[in-house]
Amino acid sequence: MELLLMRRYSPRGVNGLLQFQGQILCSTIELPWRDNLPHISCIPEGKYRIAKRHSPRFGWHFEIEAVSGRDFILFHPANDAEKELRGCIAPVLRHTGEGKGVQSKMALDKLKKVLYPLLDQGHEIFLTIKNNSK
Repeated sequence: MELLLMRRYSPRGVNGLLQFQGQILCSTIELPWRDNLPHISCIPEGKYRIAKRHSPRFGWHFEIEAVSGRDFILFHPANDAEKELRGCIAPVLRHTGEGKGVQSKMALDKLKKVLYPLLDQGHEIFLTIKNNSK
């Protein structure tokens, strides 16, 4: 099963649309592309496996596995990439600017409602990230 993230790059942040089985689930925000440098860049385009993860800070969320040169890349709530992200992806219900959005917790809850049952049933879910700026 595949999630498709179509990105639009800008100097102050990356905005995206996240689709699953042809349906848009939510929008996303990320840090700008800065050569995949840890904590200051979005991750490279490509295909990654996602898994359920729990932490005291974010509760239940998703981890994006096997990102080259990076650890603990997550889908977690945030509404301002520059202030709240360190390389992760935040789902949002609507973009409000470059790397900014609103209602991130609601967007993450929507993702969990759709994807957690599938992961619990043993399905593998992959995230494919592509450039939509062209």
